Amino acid sequence: MIYNVLTIAGSDSGGGAGIQADLKAISARGCYGLSVITALTAQNTVSVDAIYPVAIDFIRAQCETVARDIRIDAIKVGMLGTVEVTDLVSAFLATQSCPIVVDPVMVAKSGDRLLHRDAVEALRQRLLPLATVITPNLPEAADLLGVAEATDDQSMLGQARALQALGARAVLLKGGHLLGDQLTDLLLTDRVDWFRGPRIQTHNTHGTGCSLSAALAAELTKSQDLLHAVQVARGYLTEAIRHADALSVGSGHGPVHHFWEQTR
Repeated sequence: MIYNVLTIAGSDSGGGAGIQADLKAISARGCYGLSVITALTAQNTVSVDAIYPVAIDFIRAQCETVARDIRIDAIKVGMLGTVEVTDLVSAFLATQSCPIVVDPVMVAKSGDRLLHRDAVEALRQRLLPLATVITPNLPEAADLLGVAEATDDQSMLGQARALQALGARAVLLKGGHLLGDQLTDLLLTDRVDWFRGPRIQTHNTHGTGCSLSAALAAELTKSQDLLHAVQVARGYLTEAIRHADALSVGSGHGPVHHFWEQTR
């Protein structure tokens, strides 16, 4: 059986993140990708030059039209941008009974803000409690909690627990912003699981968060075991980063190689 995964996110004209990255990752993991586009961006590997929000009624129409006809087996949520979109998507998610992965996209790798500051509270109160798992990086976790960014295992665990207290059933806290040659991620459910490995030396890491959360949503259609799904999704992304330099896309932070398995 081929499962259907819906991504609700913004479009990246450079193809490395957002809807484009999600659909590539979903396809690479053997699922069929559906999409609801929340915003259009004019961006490349260096900057986000413009953001054009999609009309709220059209976002609603996309959600309703897809759900009316197509079975949705998992949902990944990315860039929402505004309070209105966050409220709309939260209301839609409340009608769904599948696994939901929320990647709280707030700031692009270029430094451009993608979630309005007044929308953070809406995300905290209405969206996070609907999530099967949330996948923030360290700056996003700090932004959600209104605290300084975590710098070690102890502060990562404390922030993951604080995020779980907001209502998310599980937290995958990504530690890629920590200094050093080792990467550390943390999965908090009713237990604590650490993932550690060597940092891959490449500048081509655009879209890593989008790709991981989309791959995780795809894996959750196959297995309700969240720990196993995280392990598989992380393994896929690790290799997508490892093979990223095989691509030649832009002069800044290029994308990961979503289809590394198909081109070996």
